[in-house]
Amino acid sequence: MARRAGSADLPLHGGYVPRWLSDRMTRLGAVISEAIILEYGRDELLRRLAHPFWFQSFGAVMGMDWHSSGITTSVIGALKRGLTPMSRELGLHVCGGRGNHSRRTPDELLAIGDRVGIDGTALAQASRLVAKVDSAAVQDGFDLYLHGFIVSDDGHWVVVQQGMNGDRRQARRYHWLSEGLRSFVEEPHAAIDGRQQGVIVNLTDRRAAASRRRQLDLLDALGPDGIVRKLTRLEGAAAEGPGPQAQPLLPHLVMPAHHDVRPEDIVSHRLHANLAAAADRGPADFAELLLVPGVGARTVRALAQVAEIVHGAAYRFSDPARFSIAHGGKDRHPYPVPLKVYDRTIAVLKSAIQKARLGEAEELAAIKRLDEQARRLDRDAAGPSVEALFAEERAQSHRYGGRSVFGPEPPLAEAAPRKTGGRSSQG
Repeated sequence: MARRAGSADLPLHGGYVPRWLSDRMTRLGAVISEAIILEYGRDELLRRLAHPFWFQSFGAVMGMDWHSSGITTSVIGALKRGLTPMSRELGLHVCGGRGNHSRRTPDELLAIGDRVGIDGTALAQASRLVAKVDSAAVQDGFDLYLHGFIVSDDGHWVVVQQGMNGDRRQARRYHWLSEGLRSFVEEPHAAIDGRQQGVIVNLTDRRAAASRRRQLDLLDALGPDGIVRKLTRLEGAAAEGPGPQAQPLLPHLVMPAHHDVRPEDIVSHRLHANLAAAADRGPADFAELLLVPGVGARTVRALAQVAEIVHGAAYRFSDPARFSIAHGGKDRHPYPVPLKVYDRTIAVLKSAIQKARLGEAEELAAIKRLDEQARRLDRDAAGPSVEALFAEERAQSHRYGGRSVFGPEPPLAEAAPRKTGGRSSQG
């Protein structure tokens, strides 16, 4: 049976992702995906995408707003742009998206099926059923507006789709994974992301099997008009009856409404382990790289967090805010995106993958050792406070090519107070 992995509260934001960031997200998302496939295979990438905590961390390491619903749209879009040109080589295909793109998913899957020799009709049916279950069988107050379907040449797939509740300014993300899926109507989700809001109508729960059968019986016996009449009578009586029983809660990640990254949003000993691993393994494993002009300790620090996205253990993704420290955020939270660091991170990863494909895996292995060292140092590492780290990064932002939706960062002496919040993330 497919597993439920947890839930999260995702603030719903409007706005856009600027071209300078979306282009980099496309390249970084593709090269991280390629590294995971090279190291662990396509099925492991699908499992990662079905993990709601990892998915949020993945978006944060790419410079998106660490807490918002916009990560879902931007990550799916970046993967579609970045992986489509490599789909034949990687055997992985990204379909769907937001709005009209979501409605074209079945046609895309049929075309992929014809091209690679898998059952496109069955995949298209799966896409429709997934959307129908989360829009009709799970009635939780969220209207679907995004549907991303990622499928491999083996016919294995993951679906990430998202709904919004405009009144509450919240979004809920749903994850499906074909691995282990036995039924579309009985507990099929790998995870559901969203704030617990009391009792919901979830007809995919195994405890609702009798309810699903009884609904069909009622339809046969009463017809649609009869059901409406009976429901009207019951609603009056229900107002005086006892309240519904509480349902058991899934573990959930609460993504707060505040834009700024605060110390309580980060597990500090994991952050210190990332920093210590970069300081320890950087000089040892990247000695040649560090001699390249423009590549230094700051790039290795970003690579330490990217290494965790590629290799990290599942339990270490409970604080997605920590991964925004690699490349900042487009809204200047926790600080502006350091474009020079971002570009060097992509260049190092791309070089490591290209060499690994030619049989020279040392650079890729060095990146993996950053994650291994971080886990070894997890409980003992010490380092600067979160506030001190942010202050230092903001002071160096101009030198790192810092940029946000508000423009390039000026030198610190010239910097004027800037707006640091707002509705600029893509929902």
